[in-house]
Amino acid sequence: MKNIFLILFVGLFISVNGQTETPAPKQTKKIILLNGIAHLGNGKVIKNSAISIIDGKFDIIADAAVIKIDFKQFDTVIDVRGKHIYPGIIAPNSTLGLTEIDAVRATRDYSEVGQFKPHVRSVIAYNTESKVTTTIRSNGILMGQITPRSGVISGTSSIVQFDAWNWEDAVVKEDDGLHLNWTSMYNRWGGEKNKNYEKSVAQLNGFFADALAYSKLEEHKEKNLRFEAMRGVFNGVKTLYIHANYIKELTEAINFSKKYNVKKTVIVGGYDSWMITDMLKENNIAVILKRVHSLPQRQEDDVYLPYKLPHMLFDAEVLFCLENAGDMEAMGTRNLPFYAGTAAAYGLDKEEALSLITLNTAKILGIDDFCGSIETGKDATLFISTGDALDMKTNDVIAAFIQGRMLNLNNFQKQLYDKYSGKYEH
Repeated sequence: MKNIFLILFVGLFISVNGQTETPAPKQTKKIILLNGIAHLGNGKVIKNSAISIIDGKFDIIADAAVIKIDFKQFDTVIDVRGKHIYPGIIAPNSTLGLTEIDAVRATRDYSEVGQFKPHVRSVIAYNTESKVTTTIRSNGILMGQITPRSGVISGTSSIVQFDAWNWEDAVVKEDDGLHLNWTSMYNRWGGEKNKNYEKSVAQLNGFFADALAYSKLEEHKEKNLRFEAMRGVFNGVKTLYIHANYIKELTEAINFSKKYNVKKTVIVGGYDSWMITDMLKENNIAVILKRVHSLPQRQEDDVYLPYKLPHMLFDAEVLFCLENAGDMEAMGTRNLPFYAGTAAAYGLDKEEALSLITLNTAKILGIDDFCGSIETGKDATLFISTGDALDMKTNDVIAAFIQGRMLNLNNFQKQLYDKYSGKYEH
């Protein structure tokens, strides 16, 4: 006969938090979360929810007040009354697990030598033992796109979940896309035109033309690793992520993508994307929008422009999500929910803002069929906060699940807090 437990959630959290950060075992028990405020990630909210998790997937997603529940079928019943439930946040264009201490070269593994590196795969360098990753999970960031840096073509990214023994266990989508860093046309400090711009674009055209010709033949006597890695861009298996911010580079990059009939293109950065929304929609191009908590890029820009960009793209009906690339980006990834909160403060509805770090991200990365929102049949990846997760004053994540596995949210920062709180509280 099954044992049914009504668990006080705070007690459950404390018992797990006191352990080391060992990856959780596969879910075997049937779990139901009751009475929480569920933010589904697709714009909907259930104020008194019943959410069941079976075999790592969401099953029942309903209003607890109107559904009849057979509690005997569940091994664990968890009362989360008054607490907020969210789908796991996804961090796109991230170096999490590829860097530990930015100031120490030996801990940085996100860049390889060379300019054209489509065959470089970031995921094989992904470190599941990173102390940084365990800290950002405490803000609900449970998945990420692990992305290489530097060069004209940085390499190939993969999407992982943040609770695994090794990179093979972590992968949820391997080699999802290729990252191209578009050359700047102008010097942003002095305004002078980049004298090497035409030469750089010509080299890029030559590389893509050769790669496209190579891809039209199924077999080659001698394989070219770089061109083999480019096949997916032309046949639609991989997304081409073009890193560019300013309007002239953006328009040239989009036309370049069209020239080579790239099946799926995404702009990363996109500071001026609000100026070309018609072009983006016409070509079905999404945007991974640069860090919202940033200064304006031009003297004449509205000082609040970075905060307003999400609302401007939303009103233009462009598909976009939020990222955190830039200085101290790995550790700063924990601020993603607060970027969404800023978007809400500058015009978006709270649930629309939540989608910018959950479902929209999943759509852009091509994983929305199994994650990004709390829906029946999707992976049970979620977190629970005592307050509003988009508000840094109230966000307090007390539990999280990845694919139905309850995580240990302990981390080095919490250990230090407990250590020195004990010393100085007397």
